[in-house]
Order: sequence, then C-alpha cells, then structure tokens
Amino acid sequence: MPDTFKDGNVPYAVRAYSPEVLLAALKKMMLIRKFEEGAEDSYTRGLIHGTMHLSIGQEASAVGSCMSLTDEDKITSTHRGHGHCVAKGADLGKMFAEFFGKETGYCKGRGGSMHIADPAKGNLGANGIVGGGLPIAVGAALSAKRLGTGAVTVCFFGDGANNEGAFHEALNMAAVWKLPVVFVCENNKYGMSTSTERSTAVKNIADRSASYSMPGVTVDGNDFSAVAEAVDAAVERARSGEGPSLVENVTYRWRGHSKSDRNRYRTKEEIAEWMERDPIATMAAMLIDHKIIDQDGVAALEAETTQIIKDAITFASGSPDPDVSEATRDVYTQEAAA
Repeated sequence: MPDTFKDGNVPYAVRAYSPEVLLAALKKMMLIRKFEEGAEDSYTRGLIHGTMHLSIGQEASAVGSCMSLTDEDKITSTHRGHGHCVAKGADLGKMFAEFFGKETGYCKGRGGSMHIADPAKGNLGANGIVGGGLPIAVGAALSAKRLGTGAVTVCFFGDGANNEGAFHEALNMAAVWKLPVVFVCENNKYGMSTSTERSTAVKNIADRSASYSMPGVTVDGNDFSAVAEAVDAAVERARSGEGPSLVENVTYRWRGHSKSDRNRYRTKEEIAEWMERDPIATMAAMLIDHKIIDQDGVAALEAETTQIIKDAITFASGSPDPDVSEATRDVYTQEAAA
C-alpha cells in the first residue's frame, strides 16, 4: 500500500483494504442500486408479481458490513434484503429468476423477493418476519461455537425489529454464551410509516447494548468506511471469542416501505436531503480523492454494472417456469398421530 495511505487522516477503508478490494466494493454497491432499480422496473412492467422492499440508499450498510466475512461466515437478512444477498456474493441471474418465479431461482421460484437464501455463500436467507433473523443468527453462532469452526454470523435487522421481543432475547442469549455474532441494525428511520422518534425510547438503538454487556456503536450508515470500520472490529472481536456486538448503521431508504407505500408520512424535503448523502457517490468521491479511480473509471463501472443487470434479467426472463405437477415439491408436512 502506498505510503501516502498510512496517514492517520486517511479513511479507515483506504488504510485497511487494497485498491482492488475497494473497487470491488464500489462495484457491489452499484450492482445493488441497479438491481433494485431493475426489480422496480420489472414490477412496473408486470414481470414480477407481489410486492417488494427496496434498499436504494442503503448500499453502504450492506457492503461495508460484509467486508471482513468469508463464505464460511453467515448472515441472516430481512424483508429488505436484496442488498445483503449481493454483498455476500449472490448470483444476480438467480436472484432475478427467483423474483420472476422461475425454476432457475435460488428457491426454484417458490420464495420470491423476501425468501432468497444462498447457503453456499453463507447467506441463511431473508425473512418476512420482522426480527425473524435474530434468533436464527444466535442459533448459527451457537453452532459455530460448539463446532469450533471459527465462523462469525452477521445479523441484519431494521429499526422496527429493535422493539420486538426476539431482539432482546437474542442479544441476551448471545451475551450470556459469548457467541460469535454481530448484530447490525440498519436504522433507516422508519418502521413502515412510524418514525424511530415515535416508537423507540432510546435516542440511539446501539445504546441498548449496555443492557446486555456488549459493545454498541452508532455510525453513519451511508459512509462505507465508517460502517466497515465498526463491523470489522466487531467481527474480529467475535472471531477471537470475546462475544457479540451491536452496530447501528443510520441510513435511509429512498423509496417507500414497499411498492404499496404512498409515502405520505415523509416530506419531499426530507427525502431530498438524504438523497444528497448518496452512499455510492460518497464512496466514489473517496476513491477519487485517494487516486484509486478517476471519473472515467467510475463511468466505466457504471456501464459494466448496467450490462450485468441487463444480462441477469435476460437470463431470468428466458428461464423455465416451474412445472405445475411439482407444486408440492420441497413442501413438507408431518402426519398427525393416530
């Protein structure tokens, strides 16, 4: 790494990662944005049925939180989980195929937007239940500890989930057993249409970590470097056997809660203010400032990621539909006792 990058005033990300890794991170952030836009466009054109929850504006949180994870490390996701899938290395063609209800999708078209899982990459799946991934993450971390695999679990959840009983139970159990799990709260300021100011007693959700004797930190969730620094430290702590941490990434979703959200509870001025804090533009500016990429390079990445999304949609559109005769495949039940 060039000596100029060793200055203490240089952002953590530039000091911690190689230029190649940082460029790959920027590319993933662009892919998340373009995937979400592609999904939205496909929905508008009637190619996707059912609703979806877009994470446009939250790209730094997803990618920054996965920087120090391997395929052996696990994540649990949320109903707004497309970005987490991409950050963990998912195949975009399979993701779109799942959206389109195709046989080539991650769940053979049976799961759709909110139930994409990719175990090969350590993604234990999205979850339509608010807070549903919290106890699953604790179970994965307990398994890793008992088996001595050295794997860490990163548990993504939203600000609405911090008032669920599962949140408190999960953090307590993880702390009691010193499990290798990092709880990452993506605080986008609203649980559906209810603001955190109206729903949560503490100013910062990370402050709740004190109740469970674990470190907690609140960071700018639109700043890739700040997110990566906080989560990397928490992952290192978990991997070394010191137990769980809580990281709160304060961010913002540019779109409504879901496609049915008419967005009447937020002002245009508030949305515009947050859009000015675009995490992708901020990331690109940081890399330009440190001579890792230039404007032409950013434009080239934009063009490359646009084509990748087009190819993924083409793959999904041309994939076969599931066979109706196999509608009950992979559906299990247990016979009642006589």
